[in-house]
Amino acid sequence: MREYSKILPQFWLGSTGKKLRGHQEAQIVAFYLLTTPHANMIGLYYLPKIFISHETGLTMQGASKGLQRCIEAGFCRYDEENEMVWVVEMAIHQIGELKATDNRCIGIQNEYDRLPESLYFQEFYEKYASIFHMKKQRGNISPLQAPSDTLRSQEQEQEQEQEQEQEQEQEQDYFESFWSEYPNKTAKQAAIKAWQKLKPSDSLFNLMMAALKKQKPYFKIGFIPHPATWLNGRRWEDDIQTCEQSNRKTPKPDDFANKDYSKGINEDGSF
Repeated sequence: MREYSKILPQFWLGSTGKKLRGHQEAQIVAFYLLTTPHANMIGLYYLPKIFISHETGLTMQGASKGLQRCIEAGFCRYDEENEMVWVVEMAIHQIGELKATDNRCIGIQNEYDRLPESLYFQEFYEKYASIFHMKKQRGNISPLQAPSDTLRSQEQEQEQEQEQEQEQEQEQDYFESFWSEYPNKTAKQAAIKAWQKLKPSDSLFNLMMAALKKQKPYFKIGFIPHPATWLNGRRWEDDIQTCEQSNRKTPKPDDFANKDYSKGINEDGSF
């Protein structure tokens, strides 16, 4: 992901900016295409329309309408089949003309080489080969060809992100179940940290909850540890006998009521 993107002030006064005047959706899309985290410095990149809609807040209809206006203004091109956008002048504005000895020329060639399949390879090369001293041209492909490894890699990354989100949601649900079951609702943030450190699997979670249900009757008799203490000490591994012995050491409230406090006191109240 790029750390920054250039937007020149003359954008508003140039031919493209003038053509987009009065078209708010197109202006939003144009700025998004220049600054989106999915973009690269050469302005040719994979971008499904759903990304535009989701990340700008435009409806799908609004995003498509704005993109079409940008295309008509000559600001960009869009390959519907491969979902590749080309912001035509972006490379020269973001990078500028380079000398042959500039190491960025190699980086640009590498970026170009690893792009997903696109209909604009030849046009891009013809426009920028001399400016960036590119050595190798890629051929345009049929829209029916299979996606490249890069595209499959992007899909895999999205799947991994979804899996991580699902794991986080499950971890949170597991903790809330534990918190609801645990009888001492003290220091919840400390308990959350202890839970995140454990990251219990499905089997461990079931084991912990089963042990907790068995131990709860003994908690009512004696001392109830803080939930973070129970988790950090792996107290679900304690057997019932250990819990029972621990609670026997705690005096019962009835012991105070049954004790004879009159012993040693004379009839006149003196000791």
